[in-house]
Amino acid sequence: MGNATLTDMTLLPSVEPAAGAVPGMAASSSGHGSKPKKKTMKSLYLQFFETAPDEKSRICKLCKKRYCMTTATGNLGKHLNNRHPGYCQLSDGDTAQTTTISGMFSRSKRSQSLARRAQAQSQSQVQPQPLALVKPHPQPKVKPVIDIDHVNWLLLRWLISSSLPPSTLEDSMLIDSCKYLNPPVQLWPKEKAHEITLQVFRSMKEDVKAFLQLVSSRLSITLDFWTSYEQIIYLSVKCHWIDESWALQKVLLDVCRIPYPCTGPEILHVLMNVLQEFNIDSKILACTHNNSQHAIHACHELRQELESRKLPFCYIPCAAQTLKTIIEDGLENVRPVLSKIREFILETNSNQEMMEDFKHWTEVYQEGSWKLPFEHSANWSGDYNMLDVVKKAPNAMDSTIKKVEGIFGPRDWVLSSTEKSAINSLHSYLEPFYKTTTNLCTCKLPTVGLVFFYMDHVFELINVCHDSTHQEWLKKIASNMSKRSHTFTSQAYNIYTFTAAILDPRIKGELIPETLNSTSNLEDARNHFVRDYSSNTFETVGNGYSTQDTTEVGDAFSFAEEIVRKRRRVSMITAADELSQYLAEPPAQISTDALEWWKGHSSRYPRLSLMARDFLAIQGTSLDPEELFTSKGDFMHKQQYCLPLSSIQATLCIKSWMQSGYQFNFQSTIIDFERLVKSAIAPDTLDALSFHE
Repeated sequence: MGNATLTDMTLLPSVEPAAGAVPGMAASSSGHGSKPKKKTMKSLYLQFFETAPDEKSRICKLCKKRYCMTTATGNLGKHLNNRHPGYCQLSDGDTAQTTTISGMFSRSKRSQSLARRAQAQSQSQVQPQPLALVKPHPQPKVKPVIDIDHVNWLLLRWLISSSLPPSTLEDSMLIDSCKYLNPPVQLWPKEKAHEITLQVFRSMKEDVKAFLQLVSSRLSITLDFWTSYEQIIYLSVKCHWIDESWALQKVLLDVCRIPYPCTGPEILHVLMNVLQEFNIDSKILACTHNNSQHAIHACHELRQELESRKLPFCYIPCAAQTLKTIIEDGLENVRPVLSKIREFILETNSNQEMMEDFKHWTEVYQEGSWKLPFEHSANWSGDYNMLDVVKKAPNAMDSTIKKVEGIFGPRDWVLSSTEKSAINSLHSYLEPFYKTTTNLCTCKLPTVGLVFFYMDHVFELINVCHDSTHQEWLKKIASNMSKRSHTFTSQAYNIYTFTAAILDPRIKGELIPETLNSTSNLEDARNHFVRDYSSNTFETVGNGYSTQDTTEVGDAFSFAEEIVRKRRRVSMITAADELSQYLAEPPAQISTDALEWWKGHSSRYPRLSLMARDFLAIQGTSLDPEELFTSKGDFMHKQQYCLPLSSIQATLCIKSWMQSGYQFNFQSTIIDFERLVKSAIAPDTLDALSFHE
């Protein structure tokens, strides 16, 4: 028993703690009456010892260590300090309780509990204190009161922002985590969360409707289709316009289920319901669709409907979708090779040693520096990255594979000379495509004119490759690409897109595609301008000044320039002079912000600027190019794919509206999440409710 530890002790039978002197100590203490002040200290130590049955030794109640009856109490105190640090925090009642609960708990559990308690006490003090000086246990801190409804509102926002269904609130681990932070918390059941989400959706939808009624310019819409895990086809409709401050605005109108058989008539019915519900069917100027035949049929019927009401309308295919299809045609013959490269890249990304090896060999062979881990998205950016590795770092790739094969055995990653040659040729051919998609992804405002400018360049490259290459497989690829390019131009080039292109100050007539730039289109655009944007509809031109002509200190235009603009307007005989003068000037630099340009020149072209606001809102792509060409789209598609029918509409719409700046509205009550968060940090400084009408 001499080496027994706290965790090895055996709980003792019930022993009453000594009230004063311990029995058996009277004789030993009687001979030392001259030192009564030590009796208290003796009794303190002796409370933790009991007399053995032979009355010749004492036994430690905590570890069963035996000491002779003549052992000095100072040695007993040393034993307690060394073997049982923190013993002094045990009161008499605690000691008694320790000896009486042996029949209720096992030896191991009690030992572990006392060990943890003793260790915690030893860390909190340097020197033990006498039992008489034991401080009372500190009172637990009172947690601030947390409004349970506030917690549920914050969780609801998290569900919507993360595109998760309301049933997530019934996840047991989430509930346990919330109860750990605040035991009284009760999360909303999924039925209540779902109902509140629907009410928020209805309230915010009314806000979007009211806001669109205040828009003075024409609107353009874009259509996007996808299929969920439930094999349900959905249509999302977005609205685009340019506000009076020359900022491009967009808002998601709705996410709708397309009923079976999901053909043109069903799409048209759903689309018309959305436009009429938001009361914007008479304000739509153009629609950009996803290139599917069913969408084309629906847009064709919509145009006939609007034209019967004397309303101008056009529909065009998505340039980004067209470009993606063209690129997929180019990659079709090398898909097996790309699969090999993808396997190598995935293994490299998951193995730090392979990353270091590849980096080492690129330095040895001087094959450039690479950003690791590799981009391996299934979209075009990932495919081109794989072409880039083979083209620019073939030796580093081969050396890395060779080392892996030496350790783990053969891998089907090694490319033959024929495969490498095909990759090199295709890389050179598709490099301009990659530059084009990169520019589209980073462009702040991909107007129709700018999109056509890039697409025209791509179509020219396809024709050159088709006419000049001597590789039959590459000529076949270029031929397939050429067919798709002709299909796009036949659908996208019309008087509306021509007008939108020339009203882009960077494009005008100089950079517009030749097949679109015709005298007849220009005359039609001029007639449309004179008919719909004449001086009769512009009230502020009569005196030669527009509402933006007021000059203040620090304005960009001087008073002399004001006079010049006034004389130019007075000298105009017809409204068409604005268009003629605009087109006569050279285009702005391609890096110019088109909307900023018009913002600075709207007073110079007051009528033409109104037309520009309408037509520059026409979208060249139905989707954000980043969603098609980069890994950004992977995450968004997963969210759309996983949501159930019961919550997909409300969740995606509310999420988009919040991102567009609309306030979280529940039955005409604005939920101020920022104040909700602050109320948890400083509840006494805020009102009880963080809502306001």
